[in-house]
Amino acid sequence: MSKYMFIYKGPATPIDQFTEEQSAESMAGWNEWMAKMGPALLDGGQPFAARTSLVDDGTTAEATDLNGYSIVEAESLEAATALAAGHPFLNEGNGRFSLEIFELAPVLM
Repeated sequence: MSKYMFIYKGPATPIDQFTEEQSAESMAGWNEWMAKMGPALLDGGQPFAARTSLVDDGTTAEATDLNGYSIVEAESLEAATALAAGHPFLNEGNGRFSLEIFELAPVLM
């Protein structure tokens, strides 16, 4: 089994700007997805907050619209991709949001 990081990308509204009803609806979707994952969900993750981007020339730049992460365990990249079925971050259907999936490689020392 390998570990895979799901990175959430898109113009998401920060959770602190949601109404109480929007927050409850959003959390219900996340809770449902997380419950469906069972033991495959190693780390439910967290949303990203304040951000910046450091450039190798010593300057800063505008950070991208990465919004958070989760870590899952699966047999393959295809299996990890299948775990994203019904993911609440992908429910808009307009192509503005994506879930990038990366296998976490072992560190060789």
